[in-house]
Amino acid sequence: QVRLMESGGGSVQSGGSLRLSCAASDYTAGDYCMAWFRQAPGKAREGVATIDPDGTTSYTTSTKGRFTISRDAAKNTLYLEMNNLKPEDTAMYSCAAVRGRWMALCTADTGAGAFNYWGQGTQVTVSS
Repeated sequence: QVRLMESGGGSVQSGGSLRLSCAASDYTAGDYCMAWFRQAPGKAREGVATIDPDGTTSYTTSTKGRFTISRDAAKNTLYLEMNNLKPEDTAMYSCAAVRGRWMALCTADTGAGAFNYWGQGTQVTVSS
């Protein structure tokens, strides 16, 4: 069992920045693919970014150059640095994890169904 809890969401104006955190606990040691997803009301869940066990990252096209996913293993924490935020980034952001996925199997295009563990989300609201 892996417990994930997000934090760091909030309300910002267009062009602002936020850093989301996802703290993991009560997990069994292993190689995890970690991901950030987001979902706006009335819209489908979207993969935002992933980082595989070797540190390889992947981003959805709309966030490339603006968002950075990273991991601090010592702190058991996943991060999403979001810069130059836009109103279309407004959504509930959730972190997710799955064991045993690397590289091509751990990308922003990897479906939500592949992930076993989920946090409850943190809201990001960007106003224009």
